[in-house]
Amino acid sequence: MKLPFFLASRFVAGETLDQAIPKVQNLNQKGISVTLDMLGENVTSRTMAREATDGYISLIHGIEEAGLDSTISIKLTMLGLDIGPEFCRDNLFRLLDVARKRDQFVRIDMEGSDYTQATIDIFREAFGNYGSHVGIVIQAYLYRSKQDIDELSAMGADIRLCKGAYKEPAKVALQEMPAIREAFKEYAAKLLDSTPCPRMATHDDQLIEWLLDYTEDQKIDKARFEVQMLYGLRQETMERLAAQGYNTRIYVPYGTMWLPYFKRRLTERKENIWFVLSTIFKS
Repeated sequence: MKLPFFLASRFVAGETLDQAIPKVQNLNQKGISVTLDMLGENVTSRTMAREATDGYISLIHGIEEAGLDSTISIKLTMLGLDIGPEFCRDNLFRLLDVARKRDQFVRIDMEGSDYTQATIDIFREAFGNYGSHVGIVIQAYLYRSKQDIDELSAMGADIRLCKGAYKEPAKVALQEMPAIREAFKEYAAKLLDSTPCPRMATHDDQLIEWLLDYTEDQKIDKARFEVQMLYGLRQETMERLAAQGYNTRIYVPYGTMWLPYFKRRLTERKENIWFVLSTIFKS
């Protein structure tokens, strides 16, 4: 079934970079940094993986040409991880060569748990070669994340912490929200203690309030961490935090391969479903 793009337009900034640029500029004008995410995943064709790599490289140039305050985020399965780790690594390094030359930063997104180890292995090698030009994401609900955060923090990695966006079995991930929140707090405190500028990605009011209270109590400067959210969710909160002097960043996805991303957003919060249904009835 092919769904019309307008259904996803709350969460996706457009199907092309040109459509997304004005939205990024608007956020930048409000003091909010951006990470652009060209949507797509699970590419199984070498040709398509190379084309995706070229697309990410073009995105880096497009950000520079438009003068945007934006980094980029990628999925390794978009670069051919399902084809093979060496092929994927070669594509990633070609992208990172350009990122380093253009003084740009690339965030390697974390996908489902089947890909966690391979993603971390490739990140380790990339970090050894490209250092501060590459970062990674850790999902708090995975049982393995405590050890991953300890090891990646010791490396000096730039880590984005989120609760987790994929449906995972109980044998690999926490299932109850109170436990997930406690894990997020534990890992956030660890990152604030051991890394230069951790990125805290959440729309959860309890976690946001905890983060602001914790950093104030611990006398952690606002410049020492970043609050991140997704496009289309809680922008007023981000504007308020930016006005208060916090580092803020919104992930702005775009592209024609928006359906899997859109479906994940719908399953996360019932409010998102109601928004889409109201849009349908208004149209």
